[in-house]
Amino acid sequence: MTALTIPARSGEDASLRPVPWRRMAWVTWRQHRFALTGVATLLGALALYLWLAGLQLHHAYAAATACRPASSIACVNAISDFTSTYDHTATIMPSLLQAVPALIGAFLGAPVLARELETGTFRYAWTQGFGRWRWTLAKLLPLAIVVAAAAGVFSLLFSWYYQPFIADGQSSRLAAIVFDLRGVAFAAWTLAAFAIGGLAGILIRRVVPAIIATLGAYTGLAVVVGMFLRQRYLTPLVTSKLNVAASALITSNWGTKGGKVAFAGPPPINLLQQFCPPSAVGPGKPSSGALAQCLSQHGYTLWTSYQPASRFWPFQLIEGGWLLALSVVLIAATVWLVRRRAA
Repeated sequence: MTALTIPARSGEDASLRPVPWRRMAWVTWRQHRFALTGVATLLGALALYLWLAGLQLHHAYAAATACRPASSIACVNAISDFTSTYDHTATIMPSLLQAVPALIGAFLGAPVLARELETGTFRYAWTQGFGRWRWTLAKLLPLAIVVAAAAGVFSLLFSWYYQPFIADGQSSRLAAIVFDLRGVAFAAWTLAAFAIGGLAGILIRRVVPAIIATLGAYTGLAVVVGMFLRQRYLTPLVTSKLNVAASALITSNWGTKGGKVAFAGPPPINLLQQFCPPSAVGPGKPSSGALAQCLSQHGYTLWTSYQPASRFWPFQLIEGGWLLALSVVLIAATVWLVRRRAA
């Protein structure tokens, strides 16, 4: 009988002196130092790029906005040039960063327990006077705190980098592509991804399938939140005015006639062709204001439901709060499963 085949003890052995937490923390560092180094390298490389690109971006935006008088053709062209030059950056970089929490959860969180369960080394660990639940917490909590703290610092840098795009109006603070990369949300999503990975590892007990399951579960959660849940954190405001700020998050549009809903979404093409042909609203592409005024003459009223940009921090705290609670629940479930099932 070898150390790896000794049956795991069902409870704490009172005859063994408990191993200090700091010893287990050192073991956790030794076991996962390469994965932590990989996370540090990934975030460090991205941070270096954001810093260098951000300096150039901020310099270009400052030069464009310093132009006077602001209403002159030259100054308007300067802002337009800035927008056209960096428009692709405002979309590509946030899209790439959306994958960072998922990668951390999959390649750091999932193998934390799954690797030892797959190889069987957990049996030896449980005979060293530390116990199942202490072993699990000592492996999960330090890593969770480290990745959440690193993500929080990284989100500060990204917020600084992305600020010109928000100030220029190219993006809203509530836009799905950047909302969860700023404030407390990025750290909360990274922590949740790590907790999902830990739970997947204890459920599946194999590294590669646990990684795949983590990526799938995280992606599904992020899509549901971005498309359906986040816009309902607070009751949207409703207005029939057309001067909704460009920074607002539009949740829905509809039209009414005689107090009843006539259509959902933008005005139907056949309705516009019937009441508002180009001859009625003027040459060229008609503005939304011209179309609304035209439709109002025929008894239609356009309505907009939206979340104002001023709700950014309330939304951040709501999302960060429930993600933190979810992470605690997932880690607690992982500890429970270790105690009950991982024998």
